[in-house]
Amino acid sequence: MFYSTALPKSPSSASRARLLLERVRADVDPGVFENARLLLSELVANAVEHVEEAGDLEVRIALGDGVLRVEVLDPGPGFDPPPRPPDSDRGWGLRFTDRLASRWAADRDERARVWFELPLSSS
Repeated sequence: MFYSTALPKSPSSASRARLLLERVRADVDPGVFENARLLLSELVANAVEHVEEAGDLEVRIALGDGVLRVEVLDPGPGFDPPPRPPDSDRGWGLRFTDRLASRWAADRDERARVWFELPLSSS
């Protein structure tokens, strides 16, 4: 199963991305779904806030081989995940991703892509 949508770089895009994720709710353990929902929201919000280049975001959601894979692509050049300052209230999105995802990365290709994977069941 694969779903994809283009979204504008807009504050409303995180909620629109969560609507796309709803399509897989029945196929994913409820706890895993909630983690995916949080991480997707964080990655879309990061792209909206930090990517200066014009252009849409793309969200891709795939189920296969016991894994939920979520990708957020943006028109930016990519980045190396920075360390989070210990005294900051900001910068939690990638830390959550690192803690909750079984695998994740920030890749550079023609566009920047941050992706994560979660097992379909939490057991």
